[in-house]
Amino acid sequence: MAPDTVSLRYFLVLAEELNFTRAAARIGIAQPALSARMRRLEKELGTALLLRDTRSVVLTPAGAALAESAPPALAALDRAWDTARRAGAGELGTLRIGYSLSAGSETVPALVDELLRGSPGLEVGAVPMATPEISPAVADGRIDAGITRGEQPGRGVRRYLLRRARIGVQLAEHHPLAAHPEVEVAAAVAYPLRLPERAANPVIHDQLVALFRDAGPQPRFHTPTVSFDMSQRDLRDGLTLAPAGEAAATAPPPGITWRPLHGAPGLTIHLVLPREQSPLHRRVRAVAKNLAHELHWLSD
Repeated sequence: MAPDTVSLRYFLVLAEELNFTRAAARIGIAQPALSARMRRLEKELGTALLLRDTRSVVLTPAGAALAESAPPALAALDRAWDTARRAGAGELGTLRIGYSLSAGSETVPALVDELLRGSPGLEVGAVPMATPEISPAVADGRIDAGITRGEQPGRGVRRYLLRRARIGVQLAEHHPLAAHPEVEVAAAVAYPLRLPERAANPVIHDQLVALFRDAGPQPRFHTPTVSFDMSQRDLRDGLTLAPAGEAAATAPPPGITWRPLHGAPGLTIHLVLPREQSPLHRRVRAVAKNLAHELHWLSD
């Protein structure tokens, strides 16, 4: 049976100092305790490691061999302990995150960066997915975590509110409503409203439809012919509005701007994890919680 690593580490200090008094002081224990440790170590190995007299300590051939071979073995053991600790803390492994495109412009990159910054042994892959597919994929293990806009239904998962965001409209800079710092919902329904098809995100689609239908006149909804058109060509008519979260205000296409809807309820972004969670899942949750606090994602 191999000796305990504490005695082995004490022996290496003694092998460097070749003096019990100095070695004991360097370790921070009493000299008799160090001597007892060394006698027990020699007994465990079945051979003498040290030749002692009143004034000096000399390594035996066995002691010299141990002093040479023990440091790399202890270093390898330290690495093994560290690897186990990091795996237990969720700092190692491969993490697959599925996200909806509507949540991918700010939230997902910030979370991935924070995960990688604190866990260099972690590999993170982020994959865009249709929103209704994310919760089922987390539940059956195809992905480890998901980021969705809206609290999506689904069994076998837990959802954690990650972010609240104002809702507004994208519109052309020459649109009549662009002159206002905020747009009234009742004013917005006077113009054509572009909504993605319901299948892309039924939760958010129904929330937006209810918001505008409660505002007064019958709103005029239409679905874009091109999904996620980065140039926003259909808004350049100066009439059409596109409901969108405040992330749309970041780096909009030329000629397009964003205005918040006054008094409208906010959109929510959720972290989706499996019901039964590993250390890696718990780390994702902890990092996401800290990030939401630091970036004020849940501020009213």
